[in-house]
Amino acid sequence: MNSAASPEMTPPGEVRLHHVGFVLNSIQNGADSFARSLGATWDGNIIFDPVQKVRVTFFQGAHPQDSLIELVEPGGPDSPVSRFLAAGGGLHHLCYEVEDLEGHLRFCKSAGTLVIRQPVPAVAFGGRRIAWAITRQKLLVEFLERESAPAGSMPS
Repeated sequence: MNSAASPEMTPPGEVRLHHVGFVLNSIQNGADSFARSLGATWDGNIIFDPVQKVRVTFFQGAHPQDSLIELVEPGGPDSPVSRFLAAGGGLHHLCYEVEDLEGHLRFCKSAGTLVIRQPVPAVAFGGRRIAWAITRQKLLVEFLERESAPAGSMPS
């Protein structure tokens, strides 16, 4: 079996691991010890997203190039993460930042990944859109559209 990906099985554009999501009961009660255990820094900022019905915060690893760690707590009893938390919580999802969100979702479908939530704006990312999918291996994946470069600026 050839392990090289065929061109049609290659995601469009650059794909980068943005963060790893972890669900817990209370960010306020668990964030400091969580950050210390990872050697990460936490700015104390907790964001409520009424569309996602969650509260989230992010940790930065020891190196600026490290992917972020996201802590997620339910924003109410009807939060999509409430059932996951009732089952014990813990490691919840991987989030990849993608150049072309719609193109990436088409790629996912062609690879057998089920898109379970179409793109919506996310408060935690300044209105950039996110979408959710689940792989054949039952891995929950969030896709975050990359920020557009300001008009007149050169891409880095």
